[in-house]
Amino acid sequence: MSLGPHAVFIWLSYVATALAVAVLLAWLFWDGRRHQRRLADLEARGVRRRSSGASAKPDAG
Repeated sequence: MSLGPHAVFIWLSYVATALAVAVLLAWLFWDGRRHQRRLADLEARGVRRRSSGASAKPDAG
């Protein structure tokens, strides 16, 4: 398979795209775990989600 005189540009484009996708996936996993830890910390301190329906405590303010 001959890519012609633009072979270097084509391969570098593929590498850059793969690297960008890998970085974005790594960031998504890291950010998801960070949010899970923050939610677990809040729930451990007794803070509940407003979307939990009737079981939610009314706001005192």
